[in-house]
Amino acid sequence: MHDYSMLADGDQVLVAVSGGIDSLVLAWLLNEWRKKAPISYGLHAVHIDMGIWHEDMDVPNPLENILQQMQKTGLPLHIEKGLPLAEQDRDCFRCSKLRRKQLFDLASRLKCNKIAFGHHKDDLLETLFINMFYSGNISTMVPAQQLFGGELTVIRPLAYVAKADVNTLANLVDLAADQNLCPLSGDTRREHVRKMLQNIYEQIPGAKESLFASMKNVREGYML
Repeated sequence: MHDYSMLADGDQVLVAVSGGIDSLVLAWLLNEWRKKAPISYGLHAVHIDMGIWHEDMDVPNPLENILQQMQKTGLPLHIEKGLPLAEQDRDCFRCSKLRRKQLFDLASRLKCNKIAFGHHKDDLLETLFINMFYSGNISTMVPAQQLFGGELTVIRPLAYVAKADVNTLANLVDLAADQNLCPLSGDTRREHVRKMLQNIYEQIPGAKESLFASMKNVREGYML
């Protein structure tokens, strides 16, 4: 938060809550931090319901669990119905892009100048390799990014936190996520890269920290 000046006095922050454990921990963290921070900022937790669950499924509606978990964070949750996505366009990239656009519109409507996402250290590393393998560029998600001429800033307060530590914190504060009902879950580019990186971490001690440090230590004179 200090390295990237993520929060300032008077900020209104839209907290994107997917229902996964990362965004639940983020919501708890930002509300807890607000109690002791030397600044005052507003929090608006928002969930985009993509309508994946239906009554024929033999599992409970995940919205019930999300609402229950959000009570533990101390934040009320605003639920917004997701924009429709054509069947032929149902893939992770298009779905994510559509939700992101809707969150930007909501931020404007709620008069929020910042959007907080629950991406953590492992997400940033996975994105780096996804972009190299599939897009031919070296880039990742940054901890803080100004958009629309500075009118909106995306922040990722968990950017330095490993996934394992996010899970540990979730257990400590009794937060639990429901099963991911997305039909594409478990068979995505990110999942493939995640498994590859996990193998590297197991074989090379300290590889995760070294890879993460490399994103801040780019020697441009030795790049094409």
